Amino acid sequence: MTWPAVSVVMPVLNEERHLAQAVRHVLAQEYPGDLEVVLAVGPSTDRTREVADTLAAADPRVKVVDNPTGRTPAGLNAAIAASSHSIVARIDGHAMMPPDYLAVAVRTIEETGADNVGGIMAAEGETPWEKAVAAAMTSKIGVGNARFHTGGEGGPADTVYLGVFRRTALERVGGYDEAFLRAQDWEMNHRIRSTGGVVWFEPRMRVSYRPRPSVGALAKQYFNYGRWRRVVARQHKGTINLRYLAPPLAVLGIAVGLVGGFWLWPLWLVPGAYAAAIAGAAVPLGRGLPARARLSIPVALATMHMAWGIGFITSPPGLGADSRVAQTRREPA
Repeated sequence: MTWPAVSVVMPVLNEERHLAQAVRHVLAQEYPGDLEVVLAVGPSTDRTREVADTLAAADPRVKVVDNPTGRTPAGLNAAIAASSHSIVARIDGHAMMPPDYLAVAVRTIEETGADNVGGIMAAEGETPWEKAVAAAMTSKIGVGNARFHTGGEGGPADTVYLGVFRRTALERVGGYDEAFLRAQDWEMNHRIRSTGGVVWFEPRMRVSYRPRPSVGALAKQYFNYGRWRRVVARQHKGTINLRYLAPPLAVLGIAVGLVGGFWLWPLWLVPGAYAAAIAGAAVPLGRGLPARARLSIPVALATMHMAWGIGFITSPPGLGADSRVAQTRREPA
């Protein structure tokens, strides 16, 4: 096959520790075609900009553009606009691509006709807590049946991790909606699919992901996931299912059980059953892990479920009101 040139776009903010290594992984790809890397650098408080400029000075394939807002979707759009090639691959500033990542992606695009292909968000921890979160994030009890977390057969999917796109698809849908500070991948993949495109999951595409290092950081991450997934559901009718409703229903059930149990004690069985379920699920998930990691898995599961559910329930009606979809609906006919 003829290998098309690929533009790798990376929105980066406060990535001094990982950026150089991430870019080296891109430039070392075993890919027969041409490559370029476009770094959209936000207003970092560390040496990210200096590292990015050094990388660009050392290799003409690396280009740096500004992302004044520091927001991920704005950075992605800025990098895409500054890129040149027919295939566009999104990579984060701390993601480490395996050597065959782009070759597998481009071959999959050619073989399937897909507009976007992506693979597995391979959560891997270093500390006991990170190992516990990684086990939770790669389990069905933790994240449902999302193949980009848990793996599975290749094929059409609602969304995928990161993504390698045909430029024509990005142009067709107008790129990322910059109002979506979270869930921007899911939202744009929905627009790709709703305009006749195919989003394809390819399990051979694995990108290492480092989980959040503390309970608070994990809770904040999943709280924002829940908040913004509710925005997607409001703006794109019919995109919600039981997988997304399970965490808010669990939050409501546990809250009713904890409070109502003072008047009707059997209601306490609801939070008790939930605690027993995640404790039981942690046993097989923790096999081969250190004792501290095994004991932390129920905490990680509960943090993910409760934070996501609370975020979904409390998502303000006005959140995402500046998105293109919301603005279009407000325009007079």
